[in-house]
Amino acid sequence: MTRAIYPGSFDPVTFGHLDVIKRASKVVDELIIGVLINENKRPTFTMEERVQMIEEAVKDLPNVSVKTFEGLTVEFARQSEANVIIRGLRAVTDFESEMQIAQTNHSIEPEVDTMFFTTSLEYAFLSSTIVKEVAHFGGDVSSFVPANVAQKLKEKLS
Repeated sequence: MTRAIYPGSFDPVTFGHLDVIKRASKVVDELIIGVLINENKRPTFTMEERVQMIEEAVKDLPNVSVKTFEGLTVEFARQSEANVIIRGLRAVTDFESEMQIAQTNHSIEPEVDTMFFTTSLEYAFLSSTIVKEVAHFGGDVSSFVPANVAQKLKEKLS
């Protein structure tokens, strides 16, 4: 059985994230979305809000679950008994840093590999930061995030 984790802050989850989640869920038996608790960042949404938004977005994917974690991603993989870390690549600029992280993780835990998914072209520009900026200035984010996330952004930023 192949169990994988897909780590990130997901502040908020976007259609780009969901593109990777849906595609990854087709190639692994079980996919755990790992929502990172990062004390160095000031997220727009609480951990509970982020988990709830993701759970709503993936409710139709029976082999996908959501958990929170802090610390090293490779340690979360170990604790989850996962042998694959899923990462999304939007552009060539993502590749260099993601490759370095993947190699570091593999040196820490040789039994855990990283699998990269290139984001579909329609979402290659998309990031949580861009979504929050558009929403902050009253722009329509309905083509960037699920409806429940768009509503939460509107409530949070108004």
